[in-house]
Amino acid sequence: MKLALVGYGRVGRAFARLLESKRAAFPFRITGIHTARHGTALSEKGLPLEPDFGPPARSVEEFLERSKADLMVEVTPLNPLTGEPAISQIRAAFARGMHVVTANKGPIAHAWPALRREAEAAGVQFRFEATVMDGTPVFNLVRYTLPGVRVLGFTGVLNSTTTVVIEAMAGGCTLEEGIERARRLGITETDARYDVDGWDAAAKTAALANVLMDAGVTPLQVPARGIGRLTPARVAELARKGKTVRLVSRAKLTPRGVSLRVRAEVLPVTDPLAGTRGTSNLLLLRTDLMGTIGVMSLAPGVEQTAYGLFSDVVSIAREV
Repeated sequence: MKLALVGYGRVGRAFARLLESKRAAFPFRITGIHTARHGTALSEKGLPLEPDFGPPARSVEEFLERSKADLMVEVTPLNPLTGEPAISQIRAAFARGMHVVTANKGPIAHAWPALRREAEAAGVQFRFEATVMDGTPVFNLVRYTLPGVRVLGFTGVLNSTTTVVIEAMAGGCTLEEGIERARRLGITETDARYDVDGWDAAAKTAALANVLMDAGVTPLQVPARGIGRLTPARVAELARKGKTVRLVSRAKLTPRGVSLRVRAEVLPVTDPLAGTRGTSNLLLLRTDLMGTIGVMSLAPGVEQTAYGLFSDVVSIAREV
């Protein structure tokens, strides 16, 4: 299977390295890479990990045509306000009969119902396991292992940047120093305020609610209150009382529809949500038939996000 990558930052490069290491068992090859910063690289025989970029293609449509790929891997930065340009790029791939895998939560948070219909109409697969918890199975957990189950709600700590910042504050750092620590770990969004103000978590909350609960919402409809007003003094005060803070995403099915929110919550240190450390994430799904079940990722990094992309590509290759 031939792949075209749109975006080639840390996640894209980690994905390319993973493909290289698994090539004997999974002979995929990258025939095109298109970036806003470096330009465009194309080779029908397959590109190396460090390709020679030429001038950028005039449009993503031109790039996809020239790549002659079967599947587009979309790994551009999140735009939590609109989901663009990722949504348009995904539609361009559908229009050319290409399957799509993305790590960008924006399209799922803003346009999931429409994109699902368009993929079905085009006869292509659309996967996005890496969008919410790196490579940890969430959507595939429900898709493949919970037949007939209805998701009634969920609770999660889904933004690791805020956890790292809070832990830094517990050590006496300022908010900005905590953000810089998270930035050095490579886990912040391109604009770290999307993390601190709750936009990243709101996008993940909307994506989960859309896919698992047919909510039909966007991040703009998820009330969010981040950690921007939190101080080291407040964190220290809570610690003396056996408490801490986590940015918590919640969803609940009600008679009036799906109720959603993202909020910096004060939690006892014994709460499972407070047990997330560093880059770790936790998601609890409340269901009708299986009660409450959960998945946790322990200190994931960019390699796990790359694996989420890889697992989706492998699944598509096996099913088509």
